[in-house]
Amino acid sequence: MAGGNWTRVSEFILMSFSSLPTEIQLLLFLIFLIIYLVTLMGNSLIILVTLVDPMLHSPMYFFLRNLSFLEIGFNLVIVPQMLGTLLAQNITISFPGCAAQMYFFFFFGVAECLLLATMAYDRYVAICNPLHYPVIMNQRTSVKLAVASWFPGFPVATVQTTWLFSFPFCGTNKVNHFFCDSPPVLRLVCADTAVFEIYAIIGTILVIMIPCLLILCSYSRIAAAILKIPSTKGKHKAFSTCSSHLLVVSLFYVSSSLTYFRPKSNNSPESKKLLSLSYTIVTPMLNPIIYSLRNNEVKNALSRTFRKALGLRNYIP
Repeated sequence: MAGGNWTRVSEFILMSFSSLPTEIQLLLFLIFLIIYLVTLMGNSLIILVTLVDPMLHSPMYFFLRNLSFLEIGFNLVIVPQMLGTLLAQNITISFPGCAAQMYFFFFFGVAECLLLATMAYDRYVAICNPLHYPVIMNQRTSVKLAVASWFPGFPVATVQTTWLFSFPFCGTNKVNHFFCDSPPVLRLVCADTAVFEIYAIIGTILVIMIPCLLILCSYSRIAAAILKIPSTKGKHKAFSTCSSHLLVVSLFYVSSSLTYFRPKSNNSPESKKLLSLSYTIVTPMLNPIIYSLRNNEVKNALSRTFRKALGLRNYIP
C-alpha cells in the first residue's frame, strides 16, 4: 500500500451530496429517512405475514420473504451511512469499514439479481405449467433455488472486494459517492486496473445480464401463455401476478447495468449517484408497496394478521 510517492490510505471521506446547499441536504435527509423507515417496516411486514399466514405458505411468497430479507440487508448496509453523510457532510469511513460495506453491498446485490431470476422462473412454472406446479416447485426445490440465489454472493463479493482493495491508493481519499461503491473507489487507485475492469465487465454480464435474459425469456413465455387464456378475467389475474415483479425487475436491472458495465465511465458523478439511488433506496421501498398493493392475497393476509393481533376473532378472511 505504500511505496514511492504513494501514501497509505487509512480512511476514506464520503462526499455524498456535499455539492448541494445545506438546506437541500437536510431535505434529502428527511426524505431518505422516511424512505428508510418505510422500507424497514414494509419488508418486515412482508416477512411477518408470509410466515404467520398459512395461506401464504407457497413458493411465491417464500421467495418474496427472501427478497424482503435481502432488501432489509441492502438498506442496513447503505442508508444509515448515507444519512450520516447528509447530516455531517464529509463523513469519514475507515479503510476496513469501506471494504466491509462494499463486500456486503456486492453480496446482497448478487443475491438479489439471482433471486429475481428465480422468482421469474417460479411465475413461469405457475402460469405455463399450473398442473405440475406443486410437484415442480415443492418445498425442497424452493429451498435449493433460494440457496442457489444467496450463495454466489459470497465468492463474487470476496473476489471483487479483495482484489480492489489490494491496489495502491494515492492522492485524494475522497470518494465522490454516498457509499463505498466500486466505480468511485476504483477512481482513487493509482495503478493499472485494466484487468480488474475486464473482470468487472465479465462479472456484470454473468451476474446481471444472464439473469436478466432468463427473466426476459420467462416472461416472453408467460406472455404467450396469458394470450392463450380465453377469459378476460383469467388474463387479468395472470398478468397481475407478474406485472409487479416485472416492474421491480426493470427498475433494478436497468439502473444497475448502466452503473457497472463501465466502472470508469466519464458520466458525471451526480448522474451515477442518481442511478445508485434507484436500486439502493427506491427499489427496496417499492418492493413491499408493489407486492402488497397489487396483490389481493397479501392484502387479505395483512388484514387477517392485524385483526388477529387486535383480538378480533370474527374477522372476514
